[in-house]
Amino acid sequence: MSDPTESPAASPRPGQRTPVAPYARRSRRGLITLATVTLGSGITMLDTTVVTIALPTIGRELTSSLDGLQWVNNGLTLSLSALILVGGSLGDRLGRRLVYLVGIAWFALASLACALAPATGWLVAARVLQGVGAALLTPGALAIIRSSFREEDQPAVIGTWAGVSGIAVAIGPFLGGWILDVLSWRWIFLANLPLCVIVVLAGWTVVPESRDEAAGGRFDLAGAGLTSVVLAALTWVLIDGAQWPALLVTVVAVAIAAGVVAFVLVERRAHYPLVPLRLFSSRVFTSANLMTFLVYGALGAVLFFLVLQLQNTAGFSPRDSGLATLPITITLMLLSAPMATLAQRLGPRRPMTVGPMVVAVGVLILSRVGAGSGWGSVLVGTSVFGLGLAVLVSPLTAAVLGAAPEQYAGAASAINNAVARTGGLLAIAALPAVVGLSGADYRDPDLLTAGYRLATYVTAALLVLGGLVSWFGLRGTGPAARHRPEAPTPTA
Repeated sequence: MSDPTESPAASPRPGQRTPVAPYARRSRRGLITLATVTLGSGITMLDTTVVTIALPTIGRELTSSLDGLQWVNNGLTLSLSALILVGGSLGDRLGRRLVYLVGIAWFALASLACALAPATGWLVAARVLQGVGAALLTPGALAIIRSSFREEDQPAVIGTWAGVSGIAVAIGPFLGGWILDVLSWRWIFLANLPLCVIVVLAGWTVVPESRDEAAGGRFDLAGAGLTSVVLAALTWVLIDGAQWPALLVTVVAVAIAAGVVAFVLVERRAHYPLVPLRLFSSRVFTSANLMTFLVYGALGAVLFFLVLQLQNTAGFSPRDSGLATLPITITLMLLSAPMATLAQRLGPRRPMTVGPMVVAVGVLILSRVGAGSGWGSVLVGTSVFGLGLAVLVSPLTAAVLGAAPEQYAGAASAINNAVARTGGLLAIAALPAVVGLSGADYRDPDLLTAGYRLATYVTAALLVLGGLVSWFGLRGTGPAARHRPEAPTPTA
């Protein structure tokens, strides 16, 4: 018997695939679609944290400086942050499934280039190319969920997607440590290839196509260009600015400020802007994205510094430092689904307030990691860290998408992902200099420990601030409330 949720909804136009009614969450096609978008987006998230655990090894083999490792870590994040808005817009226009699968294929080829890297510069360039593929596929995952599943099933589907994505982030250090112990850091990238093939085959066969039929006019090339240039310049200033003349850095900083102003003006006048600014008229949307920037910036910086501290100061092997983060994975696996259900009943405000505070407590526990540290304090810290992460992930995603009109699902997802990645990008770029680390300092246990501890205090403060933003910014949000601004009207 055929699944009624998979029956044709309307006659297709010539050359188009037959449209289908939204899938039920537990239907065969619904399960395969969910698995496809979860695995695809999980690959990019997994890759980020797997590479983090390998940074000390890559630094030794390729004789990289600290700023070189920052660029290896940030290469993907930079292009992803700069172009993810483009990916969301392209998906809305050309087809979310098409752009998603192109992104997966691109990511696979760039991963192969990473695995073949003979030097740090090559690896950084390949990581930038990885980010381009990730920018195409990342916003498509949630947009596909919004367009492919029945409305009543979407909260549960989003909760599953968010939980598994969180697990992909958390399991990265453990998996990376095992790969480094058994094989080499190059296999971290080669492992992406078979997974990408599976996603492309399943996606092309089962995932339904969708797009924003109202999208039209010229593509916002000016907005895309300004985003890329501003983020690249800002990252360069934060990582390498201290090594260049003050006058040059000042000129670049002024250009960055001018670029931000120009971007806002361009988006206000565009017929179909890359960033529909009217989305930010929603207090919930704006607050959730500000909280995302603070919290994900802190999370990215903590993982970057923790891996260096565990391996270079505490004497953990790559495998052991990966095992030390395993409680984050276990906590997310056990609690993501229950926390998503609880967030549906309570609304997003309380989980998005409590979650960052709990993560901050975990970070403060981890601040004591140093020479001679054993497993006890590390495991306690990562367990508390994982608990807070499980509390905040699902309601954050649901709050952002719930505050956006249906036709801007891709743009809303892309904006939130861009904000999250940009937070991590800027935190990792800026914090080493803020805490007094540069060059080969990360190889000196005493210098690294002093910088590491200060960095944990800064990130804990960012997490607390993120919780406060949620408490005040999400007031009035309830379990049944949907905070949707009106669809913006194209302006001349």
